Amino acid sequence: MSKSEEIAAKFNEYVMPTYTPGLALVRGKGTRVWDADGKVYLDFGCGISVVNVGHCHPAVVGAISEQAGILMHVSNLYYTRNEAELAEKLSSLSLGGKVFFCNSGAEANEGLIKLARLRGNGRYEVVCMKNSFHGRTLATAAATGQDKIKKGFEPMPEGFVHAEFNNIDSVASLVGDKTAAVLLEPVQGEGGVIPADPEFMHAVRALCDEKDILMLCDEVQCGMGRTGHWFAYQGYEVMPDAFSLAKALGSGYPIGAVVAGPKAADVFQPGKHASTFGGTPLACAAALATLQVIEEEDLLERASVAGCAIMKALDEFVDKYVHVSAARGRGLMLGLVLDGPAKPLVDKMTDVGLLTLATAENVVRILPPLNVKDSEIEEAMDIMDECLAELHGAASDEDATPAGDGSGQAAEAVEDDSAEPVAAAEAVEE
Repeated sequence: MSKSEEIAAKFNEYVMPTYTPGLALVRGKGTRVWDADGKVYLDFGCGISVVNVGHCHPAVVGAISEQAGILMHVSNLYYTRNEAELAEKLSSLSLGGKVFFCNSGAEANEGLIKLARLRGNGRYEVVCMKNSFHGRTLATAAATGQDKIKKGFEPMPEGFVHAEFNNIDSVASLVGDKTAAVLLEPVQGEGGVIPADPEFMHAVRALCDEKDILMLCDEVQCGMGRTGHWFAYQGYEVMPDAFSLAKALGSGYPIGAVVAGPKAADVFQPGKHASTFGGTPLACAAALATLQVIEEEDLLERASVAGCAIMKALDEFVDKYVHVSAARGRGLMLGLVLDGPAKPLVDKMTDVGLLTLATAENVVRILPPLNVKDSEIEEAMDIMDECLAELHGAASDEDATPAGDGSGQAAEAVEDDSAEPVAAAEAVEE
């Protein structure tokens, strides 16, 4: 039994089967991860848009290590410097209001929902979007516009209705006397990497102003530089009243946030909302370091440039392969749309050495770190081309040869990039 198989066996015996993992990963550095048997992979899934500055960035590791030796937790019964500084930073980068800290995307979206209801003063309904995803708690599952997320957990909490995404008439038809807010993702992630239309975003903002309801954005996946802006809504030149953050905020250390503008900044008062682990000194140290890395390494610009390079390659695949129907996204939040299930292609690329994500049944989701190198993009696109050719063949030239030349072997060859990967993998197996 291999080391990966040993880990999988113990995992399957003792961990609830809410996921179906395929690899036993033990180490990461930059854009690469290693499994327990020493095989190296290019990670273009990023822990589902979490490690935006790459795995184990030295600045983030250093900040966490230092803070862990000073103060990790005291609760929100006391002031802490890191929490105040992180709130100030997020406010200055966005809405100029105040921040509530929590631990996850679902908790942040729960905070948005409670914020809207409390401000609504009797108005409690939230207009959400079909095809959306906002979390796995009961309230955020109810807000999610996908029936598969709700199945088996009925009855769902009331107060959520669902409009067609990118259809302002559909949204307007659901706004009534009970409406407290409109909640949307500027780019739907789990729904298939579908960006909002600019006209739609502006129309929602105008509708919310007209009806005196909150415009709320879920930035859990599309925020933190992923689209080439600090937050995806900024690419539309529209300001929501509040938005949620998590995932990449702490570079893998759990932290979430509700960021509110002036209209909603003081809605929560003592006793109205809380989180024991929200805004701990340790979590905030990780987030502050992450923000500093994005700034100092100019990763917003890098996300835009790298995103254009990948999109160009994806567009070529659309022209080249008959079963590839579209490429879409913003910045480094990209999707390749197939006319059939995406999982076989994702699994094949994993076998060769490239990690991506299948979503919405037929979409390959591509989410590399914002500091991905040009050479890594080329390597990843070679692997994708090779796997597409093997699974789907070329549309314009039946005899076309794959662009890659054994990219799995190429991936193995770069193990030395992070120094002694196999030994390190063995060292951390325990």
